[in-house]
Amino acid sequence: MARTASLSGFPEWLPEERLVELHVLDTLRRTFELHGFSSIETRAVETVGQLLRKGEIDKEVYGLSRLQDEDSEEAKSHKGDPHALALHFDLTVPFARYVVENAGYLAFPFRRYQIQKVWRGERPQEGRAREFTQADIDIVGDGELPFRYDVEIALVIAEALGALPIPDFLLRINNRKLAEGFYHGIGLMDTAGVLRSIDKLEKIGPAKVAELLQSELGASEEQAQLALKLASIRTEDTSFVQQVRALGVSSELLEEGLNELEQVIAATVQHAPGRVVADLSIARGLDYYTGTVVETILVGHEQLGSICSGGRYDALASKGNRKFPGVGLSIGVTRLVSRILSQDLAKATRSVPTAVLVTLNNDDTWGAAQDVAAQLRSRGIATEVAAKAEKFGKQIKFADRRGIPFVWFTDDDGKHQVKDIRSGEQSDADPASWAPAEEDLHVRVTNS
Repeated sequence: MARTASLSGFPEWLPEERLVELHVLDTLRRTFELHGFSSIETRAVETVGQLLRKGEIDKEVYGLSRLQDEDSEEAKSHKGDPHALALHFDLTVPFARYVVENAGYLAFPFRRYQIQKVWRGERPQEGRAREFTQADIDIVGDGELPFRYDVEIALVIAEALGALPIPDFLLRINNRKLAEGFYHGIGLMDTAGVLRSIDKLEKIGPAKVAELLQSELGASEEQAQLALKLASIRTEDTSFVQQVRALGVSSELLEEGLNELEQVIAATVQHAPGRVVADLSIARGLDYYTGTVVETILVGHEQLGSICSGGRYDALASKGNRKFPGVGLSIGVTRLVSRILSQDLAKATRSVPTAVLVTLNNDDTWGAAQDVAAQLRSRGIATEVAAKAEKFGKQIKFADRRGIPFVWFTDDDGKHQVKDIRSGEQSDADPASWAPAEEDLHVRVTNS
């Protein structure tokens, strides 16, 4: 991880680092599929109009153009063209478009997971890259989506993250209805503006947020302080309900949000104890969230930012009068893997998938060695064949340098032996039946 990237913001892993990333991806995929989520993949590009219709993210979007058109008047005019193409900055907006276009072929509620690269024009720093992998799960309904799915999504993510080689984590959960109902109740009607200001709380602090609320949104000092008091509420159980009501604000939307958040917190505390807090400072900057909102931190690594976020969206996808409400969460895989590697939280048991190197007595035995390798591979044992009949000491050193634990020998009489070059132990072996110990069969990723 001390390597210097030749192009900032576009990470590339060494083979042993990639094995850690693959372990993370495989673990997430298995967990999602165990809960009945189907895999999809959407195209890398969307129209600018599609990408920018919700939220203020235009500065982060990478536009797409052909090099030969770059200096032409036509290309320049495409800068503000909603039909111009751009790389997707997340997977939720493309998924909404996918649902609308394929609604006639999907069974609702539709449960999907999606693991793909995304691109954002951000300033690169630890935990933030310009090209990175996300892993999303969403449940989308046709016309309506029972609130219970908000609870289920939180539980699935808690299980998925709990299976990864990472430190303890916390799901910080809030509800947009609760926040918006409260703001309406104290007379702040630009709820989107208030949410954007509250979303900056951890970056600039309460005093600066209060200034923003007053200078940009016209809030009185009392209104600003009430908004900050709401954002300061943080509980590990459902006691936040009483704390909110003690602030003396009431509205129908506030009560609806309180009830929903209470259900999510109660269920998650029961089924994933120690993994969740009700945190009323969580706002989420994008405009399409309408209910439950979630951000997730690694305990002791809070400066990394959220490793998993998302929430409920009731109006992101629609087709005429037909609406497709959904709820989903997105895991920042690259952010997680970067922290795992930089902090040496986990590592692969070896640097290559290969378990066995079949040596050569002489160059004429290469064909026979391939036959041995084929027998081993047929039983799921990753095997390489030496390219040259060098001295056995050199062939063993090659295996050691590659990180291959076992070396296979066949003498002129056709007798086979295998050597564990880590321990030096060597024994007779039959390519039709020999197998390494289970822990040596495949590369494993273990906590450091």
